[in-house]
Amino acid sequence: MTRPRFNRILLKLSGEALMGSGQFGIDQDAVASLAGEVKAARDQGFELCLVIGGGNIFRGMAGAAKGMDRAQADYMGMLATVMNALAMQNALEQIGVETRVQSAIKMDQVCEPVIRRRAERHLAKRRVVIFAAGVGSPYFTTDTGAALRAAEMKCDALFKGTSVDGIYDADPKKVASAKRYDTIGFDRVLADDLKVMDASAVALCRDNDIPIVVFNVRQPGNLAEVLAGRGTATIVQDGE
Repeated sequence: MTRPRFNRILLKLSGEALMGSGQFGIDQDAVASLAGEVKAARDQGFELCLVIGGGNIFRGMAGAAKGMDRAQADYMGMLATVMNALAMQNALEQIGVETRVQSAIKMDQVCEPVIRRRAERHLAKRRVVIFAAGVGSPYFTTDTGAALRAAEMKCDALFKGTSVDGIYDADPKKVASAKRYDTIGFDRVLADDLKVMDASAVALCRDNDIPIVVFNVRQPGNLAEVLAGRGTATIVQDGE
């Protein structure tokens, strides 16, 4: 399938992608591998923003399910995303990629605040911008934060890096006959509750005409392939 060329993209990664084969925390080799993928994409001329979840360190909803105050748990989850953003920044800068971290929670000693015009200037200078701490408020996931930043930065698409090569009509890890979609509409994703991203994130992308591209980020070289219009992925867009 030939996909359109996207110039400015927001790449959403789960915190679990930074764990490697571990069960918790940050695996330096996994982060270095992902950083290499981002560098290869940047070297092709793409403007890149990143949002990384915090589930490898702390997940707010999981904490709330065990009795924590939901707002308090969500703030802890936001701080976990800052740690992941700093780890990715370090890995990218070690391979020569200029990077800036912008946090929705003010912490001037470790990163910049989220300022859209400043982020625009960073992208113009070929820096990778990593947005951390979600939207800065509890009760919102990093999926919704990613959709918000993609709209705010006028990104051409939101790329969701997962451990599978697209969207299926059933869990391909459990159902051998699961069918993968090449393209699918926003409304179908919402109506069938396909769990691509949170419903609020999907609706935000739909309302701002931002395609969502779902692909396997753990396959070496796949990000650059999918960005180039090749590789295996599913694109969520209007009119399907």
